[in-house]
Amino acid sequence: MTELYKEKYRPQFHFSPEEKWMNDPNGMVFFNDEYHLFYQYHPFGTTWGPMHWGHAVSKDLIHWEQLPIALYPDEHGAIFSGSAVVDWNNTSGFFDNQPGLVAIYTSAGTYPDSDRPRQRQSLAYSKDNGRTWVTYEGNPVLSDVNITDYRDPKVFWHDETNKWVMVLATGQSITIYTSPNLRDWEYGSEFENKAGSHGGVWECPDLFKLSVDGDENNQKWVMFLSLGDDPKTKEGSRTKYFIGDFDGTTFVNDNPDETILWLDYGRDNYAGVSWSDIPSLDGRRIYLGWMSNWRYANQVPTQEWRSAMTLPRELSLTSSEDGIRLVQKPVSEIGSIRKGTEAYQNLTIESNNPSSFNMFSQLLEVNVEFEKLDSSSFGIAIQGSETEKTIISYDVVKETLSVDRTNSGENSFSESFPAVQEASLKMENNRINLQIFIDASSIEVFANDGKVAFTSLLFPNHPYETITLFSNEGNTGVPSLTLTELDSIWSK
Repeated sequence: MTELYKEKYRPQFHFSPEEKWMNDPNGMVFFNDEYHLFYQYHPFGTTWGPMHWGHAVSKDLIHWEQLPIALYPDEHGAIFSGSAVVDWNNTSGFFDNQPGLVAIYTSAGTYPDSDRPRQRQSLAYSKDNGRTWVTYEGNPVLSDVNITDYRDPKVFWHDETNKWVMVLATGQSITIYTSPNLRDWEYGSEFENKAGSHGGVWECPDLFKLSVDGDENNQKWVMFLSLGDDPKTKEGSRTKYFIGDFDGTTFVNDNPDETILWLDYGRDNYAGVSWSDIPSLDGRRIYLGWMSNWRYANQVPTQEWRSAMTLPRELSLTSSEDGIRLVQKPVSEIGSIRKGTEAYQNLTIESNNPSSFNMFSQLLEVNVEFEKLDSSSFGIAIQGSETEKTIISYDVVKETLSVDRTNSGENSFSESFPAVQEASLKMENNRINLQIFIDASSIEVFANDGKVAFTSLLFPNHPYETITLFSNEGNTGVPSLTLTELDSIWSK
């Protein structure tokens, strides 16, 4: 039997469950110096099944301790996605004179004597730092017989109106509710986006405020929205976002309906939501996503477990010529697993004459800056053999960055898996910088300081051994290349 966390394709610096199936992150909350990560969990199989809330905690967002299952299916149904908050002022009445944790989640069952799905919102609370949970005897606290897809409540405290706000996925819209106490909810408004990307069911919303360009006096609201797999799209399930204003009941999108902003241009970042209650002294807005895609999530070639989470990422807003856009970077705590480094400077990659570097670790962070000299395209290939490689390339003419995993390794489990993933990206002063994280079965690429991100699963048949820089139809400068070994978070 393979040693735990040493299995084939097992991620070494991303969270994955010890065994069995995992999907959406849930209930992410910071309390008493711990980051809580709950997640959709099926403890009896490695494909999607009756949903529980799995549970892990971390002091640093990088090293995780798996805890016992937090929430089990009950008389109201399975435990679908949701959120958790700290009830600092005991608005719920669940606690005595100290704050506690409240989970708000979807109870998923069927209507009596029917096959029709029934989704309703329920509460549970914890007085011992999330180690044990009591389900509220008044469950469910919110339901609507007219809406079948009625799920994934994300709740936060809105200071300006002194109320709790819930954003809920309701079919092909997001419905906003408010409450003084987490138990009694009142309809606020419905947000619909009329144009584009309506194929998949809407899921896993989030709503939060961010400063623009670091200016505390200029803030915007960001709404996350995950779109379920739709056969008509080549990408499968993915996540988009909106930027706008929110007054406590109504969200207004700043952009025209036809403007679609994608959170990630890789195939494998879904259902991402942010942590609640990160202290204002810290001030960061941090999220992570489920590193898979409903198009093939049940078929990926892992045995003892299925699925991992992305790296936790800090979010910010920046002004661009296209408007205000979201930027994401891996959290600074990633520094805790950095080890030895090899650095190179002022290289020139000659036309059609690649330069190769030995990958001295299977777990690697690559930081590389390219400078266009006179080439038409350039990039980096991560190779396990002559035929097995993942290629990240920049097309100077089209101004696009792509991650090509068509020959990255095992991909026979789904026709949708071999793919060239692409995003528009402009050079800055004739340069492109890439920060790349290579784990046992994934690659995450952050371009131009996080203005564009790609999250992509890979299942190499051969260990990746070589980093190759290439330049086509002209030369490309490489002012800097740094290769940094990363430590396994399970090694202790």
